[in-house]
Amino acid sequence: MKLNPHLVFSGQCEEAFKFYERCLDARIGFILTWGDSPLANQVPPEWGGKVLHATLLVGDTLLTGVDVVPEEYEPPRGFSVMLGLDAPVAAERIFDALAEDGTVGMPLQKTFWAARFGGVVDRFGIPWEINCEEAI
Repeated sequence: MKLNPHLVFSGQCEEAFKFYERCLDARIGFILTWGDSPLANQVPPEWGGKVLHATLLVGDTLLTGVDVVPEEYEPPRGFSVMLGLDAPVAAERIFDALAEDGTVGMPLQKTFWAARFGGVVDRFGIPWEINCEEAI
């Protein structure tokens, strides 16, 4: 069994995944648009270029994503995508990238459990936590 977070967007999935690919040193594996699928007639014609299914490989974790039509979209609540890192420099770089045009909930800082920890909601509305363990 694998746990793969599935991120839901209201029209920005491809833009978000390209952004995550750069700032997380990840790799987009697959993007299928609504218009290129058998479900094309289930969305408005202008939605044809939006994402029905996308995959992004982050380390050994697969994130998936979709664009839902605006009337079906609900902003994420009650969870964060946590990135576990082992280098404070990498944690700072990624946190700063995710925070650009986003909202910082907790600045990245040293805590009693981590060399760096912080929380941010990125420009696409996805909540992230960055956790960089203390070196052993």
